[in-house]
Amino acid sequence: MATTVTQKGQVTIPKPIRDHLGIGPGSKVEFKRAPDGRILIERADGQKPPSRFEELRGDAGPGLTTNEIMAMTRGE
Repeated sequence: MATTVTQKGQVTIPKPIRDHLGIGPGSKVEFKRAPDGRILIERADGQKPPSRFEELRGDAGPGLTTNEIMAMTRGE
């Protein structure tokens, strides 16, 4: 996933990355250098990203088909 650096040195974090980290406007992130030279981005508050499965817990009510439950799991 590529993004462009502005003249001020700013970049937009792609939405799939923001969603994966669970960050939004006002969130703080931390950049770290890995031993192999790669740069890693993490949430600065140290919290783990929310699990998409944990978010679904309790939402599959009675009477749902397997396909409906799978669609919920996939975020459809």
